[in-house]
Amino acid sequence: AAPGAFSLREVLDAFQRCVTERQEVLLEPYLCGWWGLIRFLQSLGAVFAFISRDAVAKVQTMERHRRGEHGEHYESLQAMVRFELAAGPAELRGLRGRPDSGCRTVLRLHRALLWLQLFLEGLRTARTDSRTAAICTESYNASLAQHHPWVVRKAATVAFCALPSRDAFLEVMNVGPPEQAVAMLGEAIPHIQSVYGITQELFAQHRLLDLP
Repeated sequence: AAPGAFSLREVLDAFQRCVTERQEVLLEPYLCGWWGLIRFLQSLGAVFAFISRDAVAKVQTMERHRRGEHGEHYESLQAMVRFELAAGPAELRGLRGRPDSGCRTVLRLHRALLWLQLFLEGLRTARTDSRTAAICTESYNASLAQHHPWVVRKAATVAFCALPSRDAFLEVMNVGPPEQAVAMLGEAIPHIQSVYGITQELFAQHRLLDLP
């Protein structure tokens, strides 16, 4: 679903292109950035399969919206929210046989993006000998865990114990030696944070953060 090797540079470039001067989040580069993050998850094997499979489905749903008959309303998150709010709460919440509204779909990606943002920042700032399982678990508990049932939280925590070392993660970034990967993470994370912050504010403003 996300062919090719992961490249942190591609993720950085995509999220750099996401935010316009008017602080709108463009969906095309947003989804490109997500494909890059999915390749990152997939490169780490089965440990993150439960998250990467869900992310693939959500990104594909958004691509269908972009290519659909109302595609012009899905150029940015702001345009999408205006369009779907105008359609009414029943369709927005998936009560008319449409459980894949753009707002509900992006909300799920938004929650996962916080986890990845926290995890990547943890990798960037951690000591060389830090346990990646602890970094990942702490990031997960501060983000996605609250949206998962107990059985999924338990399985995730067990799976994280099998994570490779910090240097192995930095090697997966495909940008050179560990110090170069750390430097590029320092460039990329603020752009991811910016996209997350704008999305959080937009969804909070329209009371969309708790869509079922």
